[in-house]
Amino acid sequence: MGDNPPSVVAVTIVFWVSVGLLVYAHAGYPLLLALLARTVPEGVPQVSGGTPAVSLIVAAHNEAAVIEAKVANALALDWPRPNLEVVVACDGCTDDTAARARDAGADVVLELSRRGKVRAQDAGVEAARGELLGFSDANASWDAGALAALASPFADPGVGYACGQVRFVRAAGGADNQEGVYWRYEMAVRRWESRLRSVTAGNGAIYAVSREAYLVVDERMGHDLSFPFNMVKRGRRAVYVPGARATEKMVPTIGGEFARKRRMTSHAWPIVLRGGMLSPRGYGLRYAWMIYSHRVLRYAGPALHVAALAANIALVGQGLVYEVTLALQLALVLAALAGMRLRLRALLLARYYVAMNASLALGLWDYLRRGTPPGWEAPEGTR
Repeated sequence: MGDNPPSVVAVTIVFWVSVGLLVYAHAGYPLLLALLARTVPEGVPQVSGGTPAVSLIVAAHNEAAVIEAKVANALALDWPRPNLEVVVACDGCTDDTAARARDAGADVVLELSRRGKVRAQDAGVEAARGELLGFSDANASWDAGALAALASPFADPGVGYACGQVRFVRAAGGADNQEGVYWRYEMAVRRWESRLRSVTAGNGAIYAVSREAYLVVDERMGHDLSFPFNMVKRGRRAVYVPGARATEKMVPTIGGEFARKRRMTSHAWPIVLRGGMLSPRGYGLRYAWMIYSHRVLRYAGPALHVAALAANIALVGQGLVYEVTLALQLALVLAALAGMRLRLRALLLARYYVAMNASLALGLWDYLRRGTPPGWEAPEGTR
């Protein structure tokens, strides 16, 4: 490198730093996390904290097709009925979601103007009487023991947030979408993070918050990403409870999953850029490492891929290694394109990976171009 002009040296540094960060974010960080997690005891207390009053809040927008089944599922949970309140917050519904929720036995049904999921959840919290607040999607089905498992960590007053394990069920014709593979990887990482300190993100299908820890956040910033790190900043833990299980129907196609992720990331980018995630204040060294390794680097993924490809092209002729790395990068893109025609697992995984990185970039574009609307629509094929 000493005989190369400064411009080549700079491009070489850009290439190897970009590649190194990508490899670290996807493989190195989970490996380090798994090794460190083996050195500490399981971090989620599994003790009985009694059966406190729980309000299970479901924000719903035009969910007539599934709301009756959701309420029935909630009422069948292994929890004393006097201590369980089912709250359905209808966010500007134009169908008969509210009527069906009442007929199914929901304790509280709110008919609200359309303000988005977060404000519907806020309204549900205001109307709820429970000391523990559970949240779920209208199309998510909880196992009978899920609430008992989810409530267990709150026996520790230091826990402010707990999320469960959601398992995706393939819809008919849904073999294209590889979200299930990614989600199993993500759940493993989440378990190790929880054991070491706290999770860096949750999910909307199954989670709970103690009433005193509940946060009113910007209407465009969902709970899944904003709650965990904010809990840590406030001196609490955000934990993962794998025994609290729920199932949810997967988006059938990669195209549908791409659209869903693009919408989701347009809500996530405001949290990353101006919602406080980037500020290390209140994290501590261990959790700051987790946030920057798992979340910040993931969101930087598209830019790192572009930088690696551009630098690699510029370095062609500088050695065989750069011809090989360029071939590998192009092979990933070609495999993703081939996955549009050939239903082979390796090609579908490549297509999923490229599509999800593209959704991150386009979600940022959407946010910067027109902002993030608070409203949401159910992805096609998930009801």
